[in-house]
Amino acid sequence: MSLNWKEIDLILGELNLPGMQIQKIYQSTFDVLVLQVYGKDRPDCKGKTHLLLISLSPLACRFHETFRAVPKSEKPLRFAEFLKARIQNGRIEEAVQLGDNRIIRLAVRRGENFYLLYLRLWSNAANVILTGKEGTILDAMRRLPKRGEITGGRYTPECSAGQTKKLYETRDLPGKDSFNKRIDSWYAEHGGRLSLEQLREEVRRTIEKNRNRLEAAMERLREKESDYAGGECYKEYGDTILSNAASLTPDDSWLEADNGSGIIRIELNPRESPAENAARYYEQYRKRKNGLGDLRKEIAAGEQELLRLAETEHLLLEETNSLRLEALLKKFKSRSNKYSAGPRSSAKPQERPGLSFADGDWLILVGRSAAENDELLRRHVKGNDLWLHVRDWAGSYVFIKNRPGKTVPLEILLDAGNLALFYSKGRNNGRGNLYYTQVKYLRRAKNAPKGLVIPTQEKNISIILEESRLKKIERTQMH
Repeated sequence: MSLNWKEIDLILGELNLPGMQIQKIYQSTFDVLVLQVYGKDRPDCKGKTHLLLISLSPLACRFHETFRAVPKSEKPLRFAEFLKARIQNGRIEEAVQLGDNRIIRLAVRRGENFYLLYLRLWSNAANVILTGKEGTILDAMRRLPKRGEITGGRYTPECSAGQTKKLYETRDLPGKDSFNKRIDSWYAEHGGRLSLEQLREEVRRTIEKNRNRLEAAMERLREKESDYAGGECYKEYGDTILSNAASLTPDDSWLEADNGSGIIRIELNPRESPAENAARYYEQYRKRKNGLGDLRKEIAAGEQELLRLAETEHLLLEETNSLRLEALLKKFKSRSNKYSAGPRSSAKPQERPGLSFADGDWLILVGRSAAENDELLRRHVKGNDLWLHVRDWAGSYVFIKNRPGKTVPLEILLDAGNLALFYSKGRNNGRGNLYYTQVKYLRRAKNAPKGLVIPTQEKNISIILEESRLKKIERTQMH
């Protein structure tokens, strides 16, 4: 159960945050953030620090002081690191709920800079958003492109002004402590279970989505198998055309003949000779005969994948640790999204020309010739993918596939730059200048050789060839 607006007002009233300084910021998981605040100049704080917990968990969406130890993440998480660089050591000037809409606005000043931190505590669309004074989004805990909640977007808080406040009551929780302390105890007892149930429901939805997609693909394969299994008729058509070739005229569009079981009608192409018409049907026969075995292997692989899905669902639903379940679910989603839908997902990814490298979460493509460069440009990259090429030397086109909402890290850019220099005629120099830009800013040169493009809005980067980096990248090559 998430907090209602009355409970949020009560929590904010008890906390009395204006004047407090944000000392530290933690992010233990993707949906839990903690602000450690201190009221040095506040006599009511008596020199104590307070931990403010922000949870975006759908069934336990909340903001309150916590009196329990906060687990730290094994590695720094993006949003907490971003907030540390902006609002850590800042002072809270305002802490209010906007109407009854369960959106909290914290105004924070650090030096000459002023920030607004919005906490939207909606179970179906919770988020933490940091903006400048004018409302431009600097970053969000959950980047939601469809809502415009990404860096550079603009956030205008959803407003309920003028509406009649919904009738809610604060929960009657046992004890005589502050509401913050009682609500913290309540969530300590029930929050883990709520989070676990929410994760289990997400497991069911994710597995069902994958199962439906796989079953739909298998249905298409079975229809194709049925068609291919009847391929013998095409051989019969070819044989019949050749045996009746003498009776055919150039204008015939159909052939009617007795195959021993009755009269059959075979469609002909009047622009082709009897031998060409027969060859076309023989090709259809060979295609079905050779493809039937592969189809049946794919169907068998799909049936095995369905069994694995059922086993995975059972194992995930049996997990009782919510943090471990969250990690397992994330890993399963990442694995299931790598390949296209259907039984082929358990086989090989889509074949591409050139070389492919799975560098962390990024995919780097390398064309080793003009033909491969051209093929990658035409069929395997899109407008927002990044293109790199060495200046003043012939060589490979290198592409970094775009990840929506993500900026290419410097390390990935250096990896791709090393590949571009290594697969160019400037390799022996050991260093070189590169330019890079997005694919949408490439223009094909008129009457130029295949694959040649002219970049616009390009940026420059100098690369020193690093043997250790190249060896590291080589281990990520996809075969």
